[in-house]
Amino acid sequence: MIDLYTWTTPNGRKISIMLEELGLPYNAIAVDIGQGEQHDSEFLKISPNNKIPAIVDHDTGISLMESGAILMYLAEKTGQFMPSSGAARWSVVEWLMMQMGSVGPMLGQTHHFVFYHRGEAPYAEERYRKENARIYRVLDTRLGEQQYLAGDYSIADIATWPWISRYPRQEMNLHDYPNLLRWYLELAARPAVQRGYVVPKQVEDIPIPD
Repeated sequence: MIDLYTWTTPNGRKISIMLEELGLPYNAIAVDIGQGEQHDSEFLKISPNNKIPAIVDHDTGISLMESGAILMYLAEKTGQFMPSSGAARWSVVEWLMMQMGSVGPMLGQTHHFVFYHRGEAPYAEERYRKENARIYRVLDTRLGEQQYLAGDYSIADIATWPWISRYPRQEMNLHDYPNLLRWYLELAARPAVQRGYVVPKQVEDIPIPD
């Protein structure tokens, strides 16, 4: 059994979707970041950076924070959604790092300045709108070359999709990015993605473009 400490955010949904795809038994433990529960002393022992998600794998005794590390751990534990060696493995790592280094941080800033604090920092709004659009173009180009980000469906896709699912907060029109739209809808139709999206609780339906 795996304990998953999570909340209804893109980073949290990465791991619940992964666990659902793998079919591994897990116990979802809600950490309400709006109430500051990520700063509780007990959670700090599991996640020293005070962020969700985090896991405790009672089969191995391993606990991990940071969603990218957790995805790689679960992939290696099960032998699924990441090749074990060679160029194919590094392609998955490459696009996973793209998510960790660009998609998440930059789109997260778009949420902060454009969605939550509109009008308070015009320069920041313009900066992150432009970066948001650039990232969408990068993903759209890549997905015009192949079905998934790194060849086969992988943890790179699982990591990236929850951030794109917040396109309404980013004020992005997915119809402007047809390859990204095709990929987004394909993943949104996966039963495991649908189940993982509502962990630890359902707060909204998966957004689907008109």
